[in-house]
Amino acid sequence: MKKLISGFGFAFKGIGYAIATQLNFRVHLVAALIAGLLGYALQISAGEWIWVVCCIALVLAAELLNTAIEILTDMVSPEHNVKAGHVKDVAAGAVLITAIFALITGLIIFLPKILILAHAA
Repeated sequence: MKKLISGFGFAFKGIGYAIATQLNFRVHLVAALIAGLLGYALQISAGEWIWVVCCIALVLAAELLNTAIEILTDMVSPEHNVKAGHVKDVAAGAVLITAIFALITGLIIFLPKILILAHAA
């Protein structure tokens, strides 16, 4: 049980590190907060909430993995290395793909509701 609890501690430590050092992670957290507030305000359905929460989790997890890959790459290849740069670029590309997926999903869910409100006003 002690190992399980300490495992959670390490995970929260890693998340704390990302919050403290990674601007993009903080930007994604703000976007997640906005999506949550928008979902609440627009009273999205349970099915829509599942998509929003999954998108938030995917983007944040991708950003954490990208951070881990960048740290490890910098550790094993401190000087400039073309292949190390490719590794970091590919990891960043994974974050971009998840963020684009989240944006499209958000537009599908939120845009019709916003347009209805705008038209009613």
